[in-house]
Amino acid sequence: MAVDGAEWPSLLDVQGLLEGGWRPTPFREFVLKIHSRCNLACDYCYMYESPDQGWRTQPRRMARNTLDQAIARIAEHARTHRLPGVTVVLHGGEPLLAGVDHLRYAVTAARAAMPEVEVGFQVQTNGTLLDPVFLALFDELDVRVGVSLDGDAAAHDRHRVRHDGGGSHEAVRQGLEQLTAPRHRHLFGGLLAAVDLANDPVVTYEALLAYDPPEIDFLLPHGTWDLPPPGRPPDGSTPYGDWLVKAFDRWYGAPVRETRVRMFGEILHLLLGRPSRSETIGLSPVAIVVVETNGRMEQIDSLKAAFDGASSTPLHIARDSFDDALLVPGIAARQIGIRALSEECRACDLVRACGAGFYPHRHRAGTGFRNPSVYCRDLYRLITHVRGTLSTDVAALRNTRR
Repeated sequence: MAVDGAEWPSLLDVQGLLEGGWRPTPFREFVLKIHSRCNLACDYCYMYESPDQGWRTQPRRMARNTLDQAIARIAEHARTHRLPGVTVVLHGGEPLLAGVDHLRYAVTAARAAMPEVEVGFQVQTNGTLLDPVFLALFDELDVRVGVSLDGDAAAHDRHRVRHDGGGSHEAVRQGLEQLTAPRHRHLFGGLLAAVDLANDPVVTYEALLAYDPPEIDFLLPHGTWDLPPPGRPPDGSTPYGDWLVKAFDRWYGAPVRETRVRMFGEILHLLLGRPSRSETIGLSPVAIVVVETNGRMEQIDSLKAAFDGASSTPLHIARDSFDDALLVPGIAARQIGIRALSEECRACDLVRACGAGFYPHRHRAGTGFRNPSVYCRDLYRLITHVRGTLSTDVAALRNTRR
């Protein structure tokens, strides 16, 4: 049955799933949109350049009473499900625009509200505002810091620009130099890098590696079947798969492990029969929920790239619990694994490793999210390459033991 893309998750019979024995996986990661604006104007940003322009009506900063409500709901969820620990991600926009005092309040209030729970805090920043004051705060409160960096200056400044069009690389470089200095390096969570086909994959990887990050996360540009990502033609080519294969070979072929690369590590885990720890690949239940600056509960914010309202739910932290959010059809669809996939994906030999790719990238008007990823061929190219490399190494290891 063909349905509008906005509607198909609502057709999911959540009550039927519950009656059939399915139980939701409790949320373990809570993304607080502590500030809804940004000091950069990146041209690929899913928040400001996507079909969903909801940010325009959001409060700029999450008010303290809204923060208190969100924290109370997180504590309630942790107690209900006896969670030993949760992760809270301070996000935006650019979260550092919220200011030192507001960030301090968010962290200290959360830990005070649930002393029996290990609350890990992360902040995801564009890096331009990192300075000794923010770093001293994050050091005091043990907040891990992730930074967005797309490669060297030319690669980064192609898209990650200020509102006046000027590049941001130099400011990010200065911020990273302070973060990676001995005094604060323990706070460094890693680098996020958007894949751009115009950038050389090996040069990009090595530019990121120069900061000795504990982890690199390569992100495919957000796109759908109706709004394809740049350079992804509707044919059998694999431009993004080819790019990632070159980066994988450089990473995997190093004589010593230089860093973790999240996508590559997850694929190796999945091929070895282990569950995924990432929402972008595999079939593991997604246990992430977003709270907007106005207190609305949302699905993952990258869904904004699909269509207007794709990430929204009818829930608000002032009246609804996170257990209520677990039963939102769109959230449940991301927890039921293979049952939510298209017939084409179910029949694929790589379904357990691929999992149809990142949920937002599956959208097509008329069939919603029950499609392969718009990156289907690219993912197949990458995963089969990783599988072949792994098989060769395993065979060689077995031969040396004979």
